[in-house]
Amino acid sequence: MKFARRLDLVPPYLFAELERKIEDKRKAGVDVISLGIGDPDLPAPGAVVEEMQRQVARPETHRYPSNRGLAPFREAVAGFYAERFGATLDPETEILPVLGGKEGVAHLALVCLEEGDVCLAPEPGYPPFTSGPVFAGADVHYLSLREEHGFTPDFDAVPAAMWNRANLLFLNYPNNPTGAVAPDDLFARAVELAREHQLIVVHDSSYSEIAFEGYRPPGFLATPGAKEVGVEVFSLSKGWNMTGWRVGWLAGNAEVVERYRQLKTNLDSGMFDALQLAAVAALTAARDFPAEMSEIYRRRRDLMIEALAAIGLRASPPKATPYVWVRVPDAYSSAGFTELVLEEAAVVVSPGPSFGPSGEGYVRISLTVADEHLEEAARRIASSLRVEATA
Repeated sequence: MKFARRLDLVPPYLFAELERKIEDKRKAGVDVISLGIGDPDLPAPGAVVEEMQRQVARPETHRYPSNRGLAPFREAVAGFYAERFGATLDPETEILPVLGGKEGVAHLALVCLEEGDVCLAPEPGYPPFTSGPVFAGADVHYLSLREEHGFTPDFDAVPAAMWNRANLLFLNYPNNPTGAVAPDDLFARAVELAREHQLIVVHDSSYSEIAFEGYRPPGFLATPGAKEVGVEVFSLSKGWNMTGWRVGWLAGNAEVVERYRQLKTNLDSGMFDALQLAAVAALTAARDFPAEMSEIYRRRRDLMIEALAAIGLRASPPKATPYVWVRVPDAYSSAGFTELVLEEAAVVVSPGPSFGPSGEGYVRISLTVADEHLEEAARRIASSLRVEATA
């Protein structure tokens, strides 16, 4: 059989590989603790689940949905943006449901890029920032996120030739995998560069509602001029513990939103109406739920940072996201350290280079497991390092 070559142009998806390793270990009877995948261990808000149950029981929700989305869904999103970010959105033309942030990011690449174009993609970063453009036939120019620059892109280092070919710029703050937050001028600079070089900005805002100690991550669309040049992808996955629900939206520039709708009408039939109405409950009845989850993740963050420091692993406490970005011991590569803790401690972490070459020397630890499992994982990692030191 002959298959399309595009699947050979990208590495196996990181989290699919992690799931395979975990399954293999567990089949062998090993008690694996996974700190690799950012999948919340706690349930979605009760009000959201109850609304979903009510809506699923209504036969009218079982028909084909519209790709535009229900008016109550779009209006709830507009209300959320006004209250949370001070951003004004037209629910008729500037908001569209997407089947989770991953789908939104990947399909935007098909909307905005074609052969010969360049996508400016941050790395280390969310893998679809790279795979989406590759599947679209475009080239990717990495924006390396370095610790010495606060894990923000150095726009001044982008060659003029890349700016001339670029048609898409991805941003993601609070950042996955580093946990970095956007400096005050980052979004304004992105808007300025987009105007100068006639490119589209896509901000992945999947982690804006998980933040600590009073920090309130800013929204890209609240930046003056942002709607003229770009859009934001938002997901309920992390803030509302709804990863499996696949509920998010695209918001911002009306032309990009409409082009995205045109693509979607040729690829799928929209988001289940019951899901959209449950999302309304998330944004209204369960509006404060992310604050509760943030406090849980703050406690877990502090637990993990303290445990890592006790064994000499350096990590700065992130101001947002359910992740800790950890520098591995000097004697190890990211892959070597990941293999060590998997084989010796039965703990899974995400190797930094899986998010891009600048991730070498780091691993990402997810806080989406119960406190007692985090404590046990830290104890196992410490034991494995002690074994190595005495071997």
